[in-house]
Amino acid sequence: MSIPKINLTMAIVQIFHNPGAGTEDHSKKWLIQTLEEQGFSCVYRSTNNKNWQKLDSEADFIVLAGGDGTVRKVTAELLNRKLIEKKYPIALHPLGTANNIALTLGLNDCLKKLSDNWWKGDVKSFDIGLVEGLDRPAFFLESLGFGLFPKLLKELASEDRPTHETPKEEIRYILKVLHRLAETYEPKECHVEIDGEDHSGEYLWVEVMNTPYMGSNLQMAPNADPGDGCLEVVMIEAKHRKELLKYLAAKIIGNEPQWNPPFKQAHRVRIAYNSPHLHIDDQYLKLQKFSELKIHIQKGILDFIVPA
Repeated sequence: MSIPKINLTMAIVQIFHNPGAGTEDHSKKWLIQTLEEQGFSCVYRSTNNKNWQKLDSEADFIVLAGGDGTVRKVTAELLNRKLIEKKYPIALHPLGTANNIALTLGLNDCLKKLSDNWWKGDVKSFDIGLVEGLDRPAFFLESLGFGLFPKLLKELASEDRPTHETPKEEIRYILKVLHRLAETYEPKECHVEIDGEDHSGEYLWVEVMNTPYMGSNLQMAPNADPGDGCLEVVMIEAKHRKELLKYLAAKIIGNEPQWNPPFKQAHRVRIAYNSPHLHIDDQYLKLQKFSELKIHIQKGILDFIVPA
């Protein structure tokens, strides 16, 4: 879908900025100056401030400067508005550690190059996954999963983590922890129903994917397309442990190996894992009781501006 034609010199952009993401080179002043130099009129909001959610009704599109967590935070606000007032195309300027959503969309981190192409590119429709069975309705942009990955998040939250100077070093550290856990993690019983078909078994890791990437740039579903109205359910058994460890080891030393774990495409998923530990995107959750979750896709909730 093409971007609506707007007079560039009159375009109003609503900036949502996480000032804690990226470096000092990506400050409020730099962000506004860079966009104003290219003819945009800016309305700035820091996501750290009170009432940051206020949206300018005259804005032509949203500029979102932050990482995957910031994308999720703004998406939650748009969902609260029920998208009935106006649907804003989103221009993403990735500043986070993993930037899985930007990676999925084929975006780099150069704002000048990105903004120069905003009116030459296209709009990519982006679905979200909706989750029922928790205390309150939930959604995910990247993925939801049981097993090894929420175990990783729990481990990281409970330890004193070293400070890393770069996102690359941070990701490498997390991958090392995941590799260590994957060596000994025991598979657990999981009831999985995909579009009415039973795929229950014992799994190390079950991940319901909307994007190809999740976590620390793990490419768990290489063919996933967040705009196709489908999910991909990745199911990793004990017999896949060796392949998983090999994949993680290659990532740790800086390679980008190809790995295609077993998956099933899905529109609707029912899942219950014999463990209380769950993650939704980068959030760790502990279920208070054994719960069956119902997951389905909601098409075309977001529109991202992407290169032509």
